[in-house]
Amino acid sequence: MHANSYMRVSQVSAGLVPDGRHFVSRARDEASSWRSVYKGPIPISALANRLGSYVQAYTLYSSVRPFGVTAIVGGWDSEAELTVDGQVGTGPASGSGGKISGAKVGGPGLYMIEPSGLYWGYYGAATGKGRQAAKAELEKLDLASEKLTLLDAVREAARIIYVAHEDSKDKEFELEMSWISSLDGPTKGKHEEVPKELLEEAEKAAKRALEGEDEDEEETKNDGNGGERMEE
Repeated sequence: MHANSYMRVSQVSAGLVPDGRHFVSRARDEASSWRSVYKGPIPISALANRLGSYVQAYTLYSSVRPFGVTAIVGGWDSEAELTVDGQVGTGPASGSGGKISGAKVGGPGLYMIEPSGLYWGYYGAATGKGRQAAKAELEKLDLASEKLTLLDAVREAARIIYVAHEDSKDKEFELEMSWISSLDGPTKGKHEEVPKELLEEAEKAAKRALEGEDEDEEETKNDGNGGERMEE
């Protein structure tokens, strides 16, 4: 299940659909509560922390059951917004309550929240039935270097999703993708659906990549069979 928590945050979950919907509703409440208190958008890390604490509370009491979903929360902290701590006010130039010169503001955030309430930050994350295959492909990408462009990321994401579905080729699925960019990127810091033309292009590239891998595997098998015949 995929949903918008608010315009800068996207959320996807694997598991029980009603629990996923409730999780999205809670994320929206947390974002609204933060804005009413601090007069600004909630940072992705703070949202993940609040959601993790909320999920963890459901493991403490016998009157409620734990959440049946694993959720991935991703978004972009706008570089135009100054954070609450250490960035605003008329305090000293440094130290507690003062402004931090040269501090980096904004940037992407991606967190996976487990049913236990435990959450971790990731450069790339996967959950659901095909997560092991997807994780193996994600590990091949040098995501920490931040050299992957937004367009290349869309193509790689489509390819990885098709790889994860390769074990169930007979079952058709519909690929849905969304993205968030910086203020000077295509989405202007907002969470939006990937344009249809780009999505179709990414799907075609993913299918070609899988077909190429299948052909390579067949050639390798044929070469191996030929060697066995020669030995005989």
